[in-house]
Amino acid sequence: MKTTSTVFTTTLLLLLCINPLSITAEDDVKCLRGVQRSLDDPQSELSTWNFSNSTRGFICSFSGVTCWNDQENRLISLTLRDFRLAGSIPSDLQFCESLQNLDLSVVLSGNKLTGGIPAEISNLGRLSMFSVADNDLSGSIPSSLSKFDSSDFDGNRGLCGKPVGKCGGLSKKSLTIIVAAGVVGAVGSLLLGFGMWWWCYANRKRSGVGGDDESNSWADKVRAYKLVQVSLFQKPLVKVRLVDLMIATNNFSRENVIVSTQTGTTYRADLSDGSTLAIKRLNVCKLHERQFRVEMNKLGQLRHPNLTPLLGYCIAEDEKLLVYKYMSNGTLSSVLHKNGNLLDWPTRFRIAVSAARGLAWLHHGCRPAILLQHVSSDVIFLDEDYDARIVDFGLARLLTSSSDEPNDEITFYNGSSGEYSSGNVASAEGDTYGFGVVLMELATGQNPLKPIAAEEGFKGNLVNWVNRLSTSGRIADAIDKNLYGIGHDDEIIQVLRIAGNCVASQPQSRWSMYRVSKALINIAQEPGVSQHYDEFPLLFDLKDTDDIV
Repeated sequence: MKTTSTVFTTTLLLLLCINPLSITAEDDVKCLRGVQRSLDDPQSELSTWNFSNSTRGFICSFSGVTCWNDQENRLISLTLRDFRLAGSIPSDLQFCESLQNLDLSVVLSGNKLTGGIPAEISNLGRLSMFSVADNDLSGSIPSSLSKFDSSDFDGNRGLCGKPVGKCGGLSKKSLTIIVAAGVVGAVGSLLLGFGMWWWCYANRKRSGVGGDDESNSWADKVRAYKLVQVSLFQKPLVKVRLVDLMIATNNFSRENVIVSTQTGTTYRADLSDGSTLAIKRLNVCKLHERQFRVEMNKLGQLRHPNLTPLLGYCIAEDEKLLVYKYMSNGTLSSVLHKNGNLLDWPTRFRIAVSAARGLAWLHHGCRPAILLQHVSSDVIFLDEDYDARIVDFGLARLLTSSSDEPNDEITFYNGSSGEYSSGNVASAEGDTYGFGVVLMELATGQNPLKPIAAEEGFKGNLVNWVNRLSTSGRIADAIDKNLYGIGHDDEIIQVLRIAGNCVASQPQSRWSMYRVSKALINIAQEPGVSQHYDEFPLLFDLKDTDDIV
């Protein structure tokens, strides 16, 4: 009896010692194996997924895969856009339980997935972004996906159920009767339809709340709250209500979209008084209303020459809208990749320096440090002077916290003094990595995911390409052809080397944003350049300041 008890106790202890993270990691590997096995991959995008590697975090280098961190096989995002994949959506996706973002949509030529959406995807409890737009899917949409926008399912004529519409349709007999009746009364129907259209059009014009046929369903839902007042941090002369934002954005029309990021979609809002604002609709916010208001009031106090000012916010049911100052030159991504030849190197370098200053202040001038987590050229706006203005700062706290109690108060420095000490905060190394990619974009003019200047057959991203050229002693080949050979090559190469220190494979080896900012300012060699920023000192975590270039 004693021996049996000992064996039972030993077995129980072994079960308790099993690492749940290891099980999760194995599930994520199983998930990706299923994806690779189930889909037709004519471009061989998924053939680079090598599962013979058993090192920690090996799947994090796979094309289209983003992990929670580089040392753990836990997926946070799977983006298989424009891979021309075919087949049915793999049910093995259910094993990626840590997945938050799943994007199987298209950008140019697109995927051609068929069949239905597996019900097993309902097991992905963390999923906050999902898109299968412009495929050939059919069947009913699992109820757990009804929270996503109808645009995430566009282009799949065979899909039904929320949010695209009810399942079921007319029988052939009923359809025949309707067609026959339509033919008989064609003239009358056309006249009646034209009259109704004119009546609706005139009424929308009078009310000002119109929008186009592509208006998002979420915008229709908030119409019931159109009289809700917008909370502005500085008291306006005239109260602004949600209906004013709806009119100013043409009912949040797609034509008014400035940019879409992982945190949400930003719209241009042209108000009746002639002013323009930028309105961001958050994709998801886990905070309760009380805590959300507390966080908004904190972020609304942040002022820095290289931040996009947050002016206010609006809450309508589950929808949360942020009001920012409008930046006339749009995002760095749109300017650089659509009209890059208009940006000379001095302008690009000024953008790099000013963006670095803004990020450095968020990391080293505030306590606790304020992180973006998704730094890219999409979250850097350009003002009328082409100085960088960072947006999305502080939103990481809104999208990850679910506490109903106020979090640590943000202490920041803009002429006042004070200090706040807090525990461990989400790593800033990810922000530094993202900024390193931005520097590479500025120097090369290339897309961060697919550098078209790379040699034929190259499968990696911009970081892989620049690192390969640097290792082989050909770093000058990475310089944007619009910039090469006109007197700035040495400076551009220095910036690329700084970028290399930002994207080091080991997070602990990456430079801090303080060091990055100082290195860029030293290249600029502008006497007295820091005077304008004396009221925004960098005071925290200034450890890696040795050997600044």
